Amino acid sequence: MLTGQNSDVALTSVANADTSLKVTRTIMDPELILAVISRWAHIGTAIVLVGGTAFFRLVVVPSLEGDSTDLIGRIRERWKKFVHGGIALFLISGLYNYMLMIPKHKGDKLYHPLVGTKILLALAVFFLASALVGNKPGTQKFRDQSKKWTAIMLLLAAVIVGISGFVKVRPYSAAAQESSEVADTAVVE
Repeated sequence: MLTGQNSDVALTSVANADTSLKVTRTIMDPELILAVISRWAHIGTAIVLVGGTAFFRLVVVPSLEGDSTDLIGRIRERWKKFVHGGIALFLISGLYNYMLMIPKHKGDKLYHPLVGTKILLALAVFFLASALVGNKPGTQKFRDQSKKWTAIMLLLAAVIVGISGFVKVRPYSAAAQESSEVADTAVVE
């Protein structure tokens, strides 16, 4: 049921017809605001980092090839701040988003394997991104073959985006739907 009051919309859903349990969320609900901010941070970070990596690989490196390894080094040094900050944002917002979704997908046999795969691929991307902007001798072999590893990283990122999109729009089982409705019960009348 939707009701309007002072431009504040209340969203009410009955979780179980046999009880009077229901959840009421308003647009100004702090949990809803935090969930939106977390999702925005997660997707915004993906846009910046994947887009920046694609630009670096497809435009910057070919344009500067053979001209200035010093300039590429300075670009990497500057990009490192975005990579490390982005990884931190991904980890924080991803964990928060996942914790929000666990109750909604209880009993869903496909959600957790897909998200687990996405997380493992993301960890591989984080490693490659860190190795490519790093300056440690142990990761020099990745920087020496940066074209190859950046292409692999972009491919992994595309797979992650594909899994994310599928998880978000796919239908899931009635058992998972029922668990989600029960998990949303917060206020007892």
